[in-house]
Amino acid sequence: MTTQENTAKTKRGDLTSAEREMLQVAAAGDVQEAARLLNSKEVRVNCLDENGMTPLMHAAYKGQADVCRLLLQHGADVNCNEHEYGYTALMFASLSGNAEITWMMLDAGAETDLVNSVGRTAAQMAAFVGQHDCVTVINNFFSRTRLEYYTRPQGLEKEPILPPKLAGPLHKIIMTTNLNPVKMVMMVKENPLLVDVVALEKCYRVMDLLCEQCVKQQDMNEVLAMKMHYISCVLQKCLAFLQERDDKLDALLKSLLKGRDGDGFPQYQEKFIRDCIRKFPYCEATLLHQLVQNIAPVENGNSPTAFSVLTQALTGQTALMDAEFCATCGERGADKKCSFCEMVVYCGQACQRLHWFTHKKVCKALQRQREFQSKDSPSVREIPGNDDGHDAIEGNCSSLLGLCLGFAELGRSHSFCENYPDPSNAVAEAMSGCQDWGREDHPSS
Repeated sequence: MTTQENTAKTKRGDLTSAEREMLQVAAAGDVQEAARLLNSKEVRVNCLDENGMTPLMHAAYKGQADVCRLLLQHGADVNCNEHEYGYTALMFASLSGNAEITWMMLDAGAETDLVNSVGRTAAQMAAFVGQHDCVTVINNFFSRTRLEYYTRPQGLEKEPILPPKLAGPLHKIIMTTNLNPVKMVMMVKENPLLVDVVALEKCYRVMDLLCEQCVKQQDMNEVLAMKMHYISCVLQKCLAFLQERDDKLDALLKSLLKGRDGDGFPQYQEKFIRDCIRKFPYCEATLLHQLVQNIAPVENGNSPTAFSVLTQALTGQTALMDAEFCATCGERGADKKCSFCEMVVYCGQACQRLHWFTHKKVCKALQRQREFQSKDSPSVREIPGNDDGHDAIEGNCSSLLGLCLGFAELGRSHSFCENYPDPSNAVAEAMSGCQDWGREDHPSS
């Protein structure tokens, strides 16, 4: 019996005693007991409670990742929408705020365009209750199956466009939600398979093909097309540096990180991202017009940055004031800061050391700025630095200076919600218009 047939023949509330126990066990996260019950003939994996919720929905909403994985292995229907309000397992996972389970549902084939009784998708529901990590996971999900299509010869081809060994590393880059070019270059550098001219040529060409596919498919996906194009641009930049002089991509990383005198703003990185957007080959795309309208009037070095605008457009992330971003790679959740100025945070010592060549020019100025700001503020316990003064150290206080994302946070009345509310907020209208901006010279390394 197929999963769909099993679900179709299941009525709400028509439960055996073992199935009622299964629902409780799924919500509680008892994997061993769940496995025992699933092996019983009295338990249907897609049984429905009185509200139309399956064990998978209960486990997803309660954040029980191991139970979710077990249920999926036993054939749980990830797209069952027998819930009285049309909620799916993906909606419950995203409402719970568990990014791992949200990804698990997507990887199992969850459809992202299914809507509940008020016409809201899982991503819209997650955004409504402030679960931005889950929104980002949904918006950036890309099935590896679509990429593996290019690892097999098609038609008269004797060789595949993409060698199978490159599918894994490339898919990892596609799935990243951090669009900072420094982070992407670091991901390339960390994988020896990608630090190769021939490999990068094949990878960026596949990205171009995927970009074209996203635009020309029946349900055009401009967001995914722009992301594929952006990744292609990053890979082409890595390729150019490898061909010229940069065997380990160190020169490229320094170019992207080098800050201007005075405030350390990475002007070349800003210019690079603007050029990536400008080179998007489908000029009539609405998303391109929106990006250009928001970026073009802004002088390089001011807010909003091209990175912040692109991130908000492609991932749905807004400026989250409760999160710190690494000054080097832009990774969210950075909690180590420069022990001198205490104004810049990093993921770890590797990122701090990579950034030091440019940060040292503004470190003392930032230290003076912090001391000036703290004069009229309540005293806080200082965290002592090391002898050399420049090793990253743990800090629980929020940094006064993080990666500026430029967009104001959308006002919302709830950041977390234990019940699933009616998301009646309308989607904001997108702006249109398009204009170009000037190019700037490459900074010296």
